[in-house]
Amino acid sequence: MALIQNALIVGGGVGGMCAAIQLRKLGVAVTLIEQNPNWAPDGAGITISGPTLRALREVGVIEPVLAQGGHWNAVDICDAQGAVTMTVPVAPAIGAEDLPGAGGILRPVLADILGLATQAAGATVRLGLSFERMSQHADGVQVLFSDGSQGRFDLMIGADGVNSAVRKLVMPGFAGPMFSGQGSWRAVVPRLRENSSIYMGATTKAGMNPISATECYLFVLDRRAGMDFIPQDQWPEQLAMLLAEFGGPVGDIRDALRRGELRDARLLYRPLAGHMIDGPWHHGRIVLLGDAVHATTPHLASGAGIAIEGALVLAEELARRHSLEGALLAYAGRHYDRARLVVTASGRMGQIEQLGGSREEHTAIMRDAQQKLRAPL
Repeated sequence: MALIQNALIVGGGVGGMCAAIQLRKLGVAVTLIEQNPNWAPDGAGITISGPTLRALREVGVIEPVLAQGGHWNAVDICDAQGAVTMTVPVAPAIGAEDLPGAGGILRPVLADILGLATQAAGATVRLGLSFERMSQHADGVQVLFSDGSQGRFDLMIGADGVNSAVRKLVMPGFAGPMFSGQGSWRAVVPRLRENSSIYMGATTKAGMNPISATECYLFVLDRRAGMDFIPQDQWPEQLAMLLAEFGGPVGDIRDALRRGELRDARLLYRPLAGHMIDGPWHHGRIVLLGDAVHATTPHLASGAGIAIEGALVLAEELARRHSLEGALLAYAGRHYDRARLVVTASGRMGQIEQLGGSREEHTAIMRDAQQKLRAPL
């Protein structure tokens, strides 16, 4: 007999949807609730590392991801004027040598792909819904939803992000994510190269990663004193100021921003915060997944990847263990080192960028982490 017959997933992001798909493969009845009635995330582009592509193949969505996104097998390192100084190959993940080294896609497009797969798998999806309260018992979790309905579940999965409401219930002593000292800027721009591109200014680094056959997303990180609010109408000028030292393609984007010519660029600014919570990641029949337990900055382009891998590990352990407690302990035990690698390496890379530290150390940390992530779990 299966360890669980039904599960509630709180949060319809990447991790929650992948968990729903994988649990349905085990025959578990899944209800997924998402408080956003449109089930559409904000965001410009997202980079999908080779290990994440491998994980998405296991979920079963690699074909539409590659067809609707962009991908590459090398990174062009350029100077501030756009001249290529070095081209660095990107090796595919181990066991996925037939896939590209890395890829990119619009966040809403990835969400649509996974949303269709979640529904096709037979999960019940309820949008515009959250939970009001829950009570845990030896044989299940009783949940009252925001629309007044109720349900009883063998397992409740909190996949509701960095500010997880589920986490507040099961880990009330956790202080919350810490601001990293950096903010992230993103914009959708025309695709100029086959490869991913990094442009090295004297004080700023900008990058462009393909997200389709015709588009890239521009990304820039900047140093911030705090998680200050920046009005959206100021985003174009603020981003243009960050790009002041660049010429070439990046300078062209800066000038277009100042002329108001990139109205469809899907500009996005987000302060970066993160955390890494020690295991175990569950309390009784309630377990946390993804950003709820390991939120990272984007330096290794692996935040979504470790959420997806976490969903795979959770489903695998539920399938092969003989007790729910054993499965949930094994899930955190097996996934912890992987997630911690991403969070800590990304955090250190961010510190080096803020302090103007050693580029050699920055590169060494990135290469070491990427090599370790290439190995399967």
